[in-house]
Amino acid sequence: MPPAAGELAGARGGAEAERVFIGAGCNRVVNNVSWGACGLVAFGAQNAVALFSPLRGEIVTTLPGHKAAVNCTLWLPTKKDVLQVQSRETHYLLSGSSDGAIMAWKIGSGIGKWSHVLQLPAMHKKGVTCLAGRMVSDRVSIFASTSSDGMVVIWEMVVEPTAGGCCKVSCLHSLSVGLKPMVSLSLAVLPEQEGCLILAMGGLDHKVHIYCGDQSGKFIKACELKGHSDWIRSLDFSLPVMTSSEKHSLFLVSSSQDKTIRIWKMTSDVQQRKDNIGMASYIEGPLFVAGNTSYQLSLESLLVGHEDWVYSVEWQPPTLLLGGEAHQPMSILSASMDKMMMIWRPEKNTGLWINSVTVGELSHSALGFYGGHWEPDGKSILAHGYGGFFHMWRDVGLDSENWQPQIVPSGHFAPVSDLTWSRSGEYLLTVSHDQTARIFAPWRSHVNPGDVICWREIARPQIHGHDINCVAFVQGTGNHRFVCGADEKVCRVFEATLSFLRTLQEATLLKPDNEDFDDVQVLGANMSALGLSQKPIYTHGKGIPKQRF
Repeated sequence: MPPAAGELAGARGGAEAERVFIGAGCNRVVNNVSWGACGLVAFGAQNAVALFSPLRGEIVTTLPGHKAAVNCTLWLPTKKDVLQVQSRETHYLLSGSSDGAIMAWKIGSGIGKWSHVLQLPAMHKKGVTCLAGRMVSDRVSIFASTSSDGMVVIWEMVVEPTAGGCCKVSCLHSLSVGLKPMVSLSLAVLPEQEGCLILAMGGLDHKVHIYCGDQSGKFIKACELKGHSDWIRSLDFSLPVMTSSEKHSLFLVSSSQDKTIRIWKMTSDVQQRKDNIGMASYIEGPLFVAGNTSYQLSLESLLVGHEDWVYSVEWQPPTLLLGGEAHQPMSILSASMDKMMMIWRPEKNTGLWINSVTVGELSHSALGFYGGHWEPDGKSILAHGYGGFFHMWRDVGLDSENWQPQIVPSGHFAPVSDLTWSRSGEYLLTVSHDQTARIFAPWRSHVNPGDVICWREIARPQIHGHDINCVAFVQGTGNHRFVCGADEKVCRVFEATLSFLRTLQEATLLKPDNEDFDDVQVLGANMSALGLSQKPIYTHGKGIPKQRF
């Protein structure tokens, strides 16, 4: 197990190795990222679970242990368990992999204080696709896992009342959903029903399946919600919402590959709704009984705005009021393959749900976001996408919303095949089977030049169409020339431009090397409209004429 603080003491000489940088990309699967109430973001990076701090904008540690790629993660307590989070110093992280294994990790109050708790019994024969859960008491959590083998398993985690915070996990119940497996789950506590739980699952049959159960783990199917015309990719329950006309309404939001988002409303005040004559009486959904209360499900709203598959929807995390009650904001975050995230809110006057905030990216890739997540306080939003990247925006506005991009970690999302230091040791060059070459360098503060904040990816000198296997720096003008080889069996030579070296100097606050600057003859690069390679733009340098290979 790696040291908690990232240090490794030498056996005899007393030398110490300090970890200064971890670079990793996010696995390209849905449900892979989870932003916990502890403030850390967990995601799968190949066979490991990586944790990064949004405040520092860097990966703080990795959790090895899985033998296959990590597909999904879940923090307990969740962001919805605001009452339990106040008294918790220890948080637990669950991770599921493509070989069907589920592991539990314990994260202490300090960053880096983590330990592997246990590996859950093997209940899935194929990859785990989704994890969802809630805390039902201060020490007991109920969570569910779904797999491509067509099984949904209900688990119970009990934290021992000891100082070590050990936990026990047991399988309570398993559900078979047939040949069309479920790929999304959401679990909630029924309002006004102590000990009663509701589980929503969606998948390949275009339906939302509602199950009711209790803390014993036995769930019984209650009803189905129809409306989507393609796979259902994400589900999320809200906390009970109090309104002027109704009390303890529970909302469920669902997203699908049909590019739409549906908001379902569940209320226990059935008789009052039937007495009211209006549009709601014609669109009432199924009725089911849980415990000693009847519940009515109906379609609240249909949200249309995304132009591609909607992979993720999530309610804004609740906040604590002065009286100690949890308040559920009426705000939904959605992420789509159209490379956009949207925040949906109802209008104050009409109550119609509209898109109030839109953020996204412009890139060469035709594929976009796999998931979107709220910060626990609702001030920041995070997206992860096809290229293993992260994007984060934070609301920095005072009187009105002003969402600005923030610094996030980055790295390769496929195996790293080779790496090398620059000839002067200023930066690190890596190549990978993700068909990119990346340069990482220490990002120094402009306030205190001697204070290294962290390492950042500052350039991608090559984005290839083949897996890159090897790289090496060679002697050349300007001292910044490297050769790389890929599966196409052709060696390509790259040379740093003057604009890049100046950017490197400003970004890292390195002392300028007059020899490097004087010998560089390439000012920049330009790509023609129909070209596939960049053409150099030369400048009149003092060095020797451009060499030909």
